Amino acid sequence: MTITDLIQSATINAIQELYGETITPEQASITVTRKEFEGDFTIVTFPFTRFAKKKPGEIAEELGIHLVKNVPQLDRFNVVQGFLNLVVADSFWTDFLMQIAGNQDFGRLSKNGKKVMIEYCSPNTNKPLHLGHVRNILLGWSCSQICEAAGYDVVKVQVVNDRGIAICKSMLAWQKFGEGKTPESTGTKSDHFVGDYYVLFEQKFQEEYKAWQSSAAGQQVLDEKRKPEQSDEQFFKDFKNTYFNEYSALGREARDMLLRWEAGDPDTKALWQQMNQWVYDGFGKTYQALGVSFDKFYYESETYLLGKDIVEQGLASGVFYKKEDGSVWADLTDAKLDHKVVMRSDGTSVYITQDLGTAQVRYHDFGADKVVYVVADEQNYHFQVLFELLKRLGEPYAAGLHHLSYGMVDLPTGKMKSREGTVVDADDLIAEVIAEAREASKERGEITELSKTEQEDILRKIGLAALKFHIIKVGPQKRMVFDPKESVDLQGQTGPHIQYAYVRIKSVLRKAADLGIAPSAIRNPQSAIEPQERELIAQLYRFPATVETAATNYDPSEVANYCYDLAKAFHKFFTDLSILKAETEEAKAFRLQLCAAVANVLKTGMGLLGIEMPERM
Repeated sequence: MTITDLIQSATINAIQELYGETITPEQASITVTRKEFEGDFTIVTFPFTRFAKKKPGEIAEELGIHLVKNVPQLDRFNVVQGFLNLVVADSFWTDFLMQIAGNQDFGRLSKNGKKVMIEYCSPNTNKPLHLGHVRNILLGWSCSQICEAAGYDVVKVQVVNDRGIAICKSMLAWQKFGEGKTPESTGTKSDHFVGDYYVLFEQKFQEEYKAWQSSAAGQQVLDEKRKPEQSDEQFFKDFKNTYFNEYSALGREARDMLLRWEAGDPDTKALWQQMNQWVYDGFGKTYQALGVSFDKFYYESETYLLGKDIVEQGLASGVFYKKEDGSVWADLTDAKLDHKVVMRSDGTSVYITQDLGTAQVRYHDFGADKVVYVVADEQNYHFQVLFELLKRLGEPYAAGLHHLSYGMVDLPTGKMKSREGTVVDADDLIAEVIAEAREASKERGEITELSKTEQEDILRKIGLAALKFHIIKVGPQKRMVFDPKESVDLQGQTGPHIQYAYVRIKSVLRKAADLGIAPSAIRNPQSAIEPQERELIAQLYRFPATVETAATNYDPSEVANYCYDLAKAFHKFFTDLSILKAETEEAKAFRLQLCAAVANVLKTGMGLLGIEMPERM
């Protein structure tokens, strides 16, 4: 039983004894005391006035006396208006520190027998990974690590979008303009190589479209279809997709290539496999650089026909209905989701169809109790529909589905556009943050005595910490404006700031070992702990609950901000109190043990975010 559970239970009993009222645990709410007041935990007594028939301050006073008398772990209390602030006894904190001393697994919960599948990344094979993918990847990876720490069996998967018109654009551009070049012959990272041809296709298409606009055919279309309120420029901007599908020579060639792929044309398939493999090889290097991995890959080329059997079953059971043109729909108006097509009139599936099939296949593969889709909030409606359909189809896993909807990432200059090449590339971003860490290191000059290999490893850890923490510390639902300069700032609420707390501790522990001073949590009961020590231990105590809450909410920012608060508290402790020159040997050993526990939790917590901790920096 945690200290908060203990206080909550005692509060329920106290209310019964003092006022003859039975309250629920929810009514006996316990919160962490605000930093400007003395105390560890606070009880709000305003809700108790209804039955106590007393002022909140009087209730708080009576309740405080009762709790301190009956709960040995409480030392004293104070009342601020109707808020009862409880101070936990020093002995509780020192006993707790002794319990976790040397426990490398502190914060990791026991296995709960449940399995969670997390789908993240899900890129297209026509371009390299960019900043938007980085946020997705970091959210998915950290959620997987946090859920595993919370006791779940975790499966990490991704669906690769490896077919469709966008992939054909890259293929066609290479076929027409590539002159047989390869990633090896050009010295280009292979996914970048393919992405360059996707951008080249757009450039060539824009050239074609611009020429067509001023041609007789283009002017005729303009005269026939332009609305009175449209300018010529606005018309052609709005007409772009129609031009691609109905008039463009490049568009026709791309569509023909897609039809050949769907028909299984050997040459088209061979080109598709070659270019996709180039992308996979490039993705693999980026994943390795980010320190992430997957347990299984699903490919759209293998799943796009899935779901048709489910549609037939849904028709038979009345979940779906068929229109006169043969298309199949679901009426979701009672769930405020409108009507949704699940099969076109020509018998071809739509995205929601293959998602139905993929969900069923993955359940058969892994039998997960929960499935988390990490996908940007632009797809909120899609997942509302998908989950509603699976529920109506009676799928056994429908109740365990969750869409981890995250805000898009913008640049200070606006949205990124892959076709125009105006994206923050993941590989360039990784290189940039490491370069920034290198510049900052030169100013400090603290690792110059290490070997070149050791220096580069430390700089890599610092740079990636800056990148990962900058993104993860923001709650998933919030849209981000990513400023590269801000992301690599090594000061303030940053990953390197937390790493520095860890490095400080490791340095102190090395010096203590050289002096023959061993850490120890044993403390004379008569020795009071300092406020800075108390704050650190109280922060450590909250770590398992933070992990559990972050797993429940699928919100890694809770762990990120916990780590920052812990590091901030340590920096204050380090500044305010002497460790190796403490007034007594007992205090030295105690503070060293506290330092070791903080280092362990920082390493574990940041590890859950995919951030490595250097020994020096």
